[in-house]
Amino acid sequence: MNAKQVGPLTGILFVVLVVVAFIVGGETPDVNDSAQKVVSFYVDNDTEQQVAAALLGLASVAFIFFLGSLRGALRAATGDEGGLSTVAALGGLTMVLGATIFAGLTFTLGDAADDLPAAATLALNALNSDMFITVAVGTAVFNLGLGLAILRHGGLPRPLGWVALVVGIAGLTPAGFFAFLATGIVVVWASVALTQQAAGQGPQQTVAP
Repeated sequence: MNAKQVGPLTGILFVVLVVVAFIVGGETPDVNDSAQKVVSFYVDNDTEQQVAAALLGLASVAFIFFLGSLRGALRAATGDEGGLSTVAALGGLTMVLGATIFAGLTFTLGDAADDLPAAATLALNALNSDMFITVAVGTAVFNLGLGLAILRHGGLPRPLGWVALVVGIAGLTPAGFFAFLATGIVVVWASVALTQQAAGQGPQQTVAP
């Protein structure tokens, strides 16, 4: 396996780390839960929350490297001078920004819940539960940019372009959380396709503008 094949695989690593982070972190308290329940959860599960936050941070690093490989492949497609590939990359970076915000909030809750006033823990928990707009915007932009880039210029399989476009549209609706989950499928699919291209097993598909 050469270096060009390793880069795309960071997309799969991103998905794996996010899934493990969710499993380790468990189901966090709701914004309507009592102060005692919220504080007790983070005090009793402090290590798990810090590990989950660290995993989410590592996932963000992997995703940035994946975005580099993805943008390179999209820009190499006929007709793409960087417009839609840049949109997809910026959407991905917005997802990373949202993910690192959640990671920071989660780590703070796990590390300092037993030292903070109950009101502060409740506020941080509310942000950790509902501050999803950044991730939702990034999810929609990433998938819309990726889908349109593939359908217009090629570079990756056209069915992937259609799936990404549908996921991106869903990201603009109240089904945004499910769009984020479906983005994992898009990323894994793109990672596999990019790895096959790097290995010379599949030619880039190009479409005339």
